[in-house]
Amino acid sequence: MNPTIENKPADLQDPQQKYPQPPQSEQQPQDVPGTESEMQPTADHGETSYQGSGKLTGRKAIITGGDSGIGRAVAIAFAREGADVLIAYLNEEEDARETARYVEEAGRKAVLVAGDIRDEAHCQQLVERAVAELGGLDILVNNAAYQMAQESLQDITADQLDRTFRTNIFAMFYLCKAAEKHLKPGSTVVNTTSINAYKPSPILLDYAATKAAIQNFTANLGQVWAEKGIRVNCVAPGPIWTPLIPSTMPPEKVKNFGQDVPLKRAGQPAELAPAYVLLASNDSSYMTGSTIQVTGGTPTI
Repeated sequence: MNPTIENKPADLQDPQQKYPQPPQSEQQPQDVPGTESEMQPTADHGETSYQGSGKLTGRKAIITGGDSGIGRAVAIAFAREGADVLIAYLNEEEDARETARYVEEAGRKAVLVAGDIRDEAHCQQLVERAVAELGGLDILVNNAAYQMAQESLQDITADQLDRTFRTNIFAMFYLCKAAEKHLKPGSTVVNTTSINAYKPSPILLDYAATKAAIQNFTANLGQVWAEKGIRVNCVAPGPIWTPLIPSTMPPEKVKNFGQDVPLKRAGQPAELAPAYVLLASNDSSYMTGSTIQVTGGTPTI
């Protein structure tokens, strides 16, 4: 008789307990857009956990906001899956260099480009540099975003409204337009929308509006580019622990950030990266104009 083989999963984890739960320290003010080193607790980007399997071997990617937060987690995952990466960021030099180090440790090429994606000329330069220095462009991840919490509509200035829409919407349009002539059949675009597209936060009125627009833009462009063989999808994160939170939210919101979702905690950037890998890879070949929700259990319907 064959001995009984005990078949027990070795890595089952309670998702509520996998990462720290609120409260977070509310005394951690940062200037926008924030830096990773000042966060309490520090975020997990998959530095020690993400293991690639060649899903993106030889691909060339641009990731905006690739220096920190979700962008860093995506850069690490893409590199470990075999992609070279252009990391676009505003001015966070230390964070960008740290992300590049992880990409290079994975044996892939990292190109760092600082600048403001509100400028269409800069967006065009990002695409041209990716093509020149990486040897092409197969994946565009429109991830960079700006938000600033305000208690009242009267507190949202014209300058804030302009910055939010130009960073979150205009830049995505500029980058897709510049990238189109370089994207071949099989190429992919992955945009970052938000739970705010479905359940808008009252203190993020302008930001939430841009995230709804991203959702619509993705669904629309996915149809427009389908005949070109270029897929366009997006990821809708819930409350994710990134530098943007302590640098743009009031202290009481930072303290309790993430507690109001069914899983009772903020998500970590590392928990988003597999969704971006899926949408960038051939595993999602029948998906375009689609959205993957990673919301900690908050429903989007």
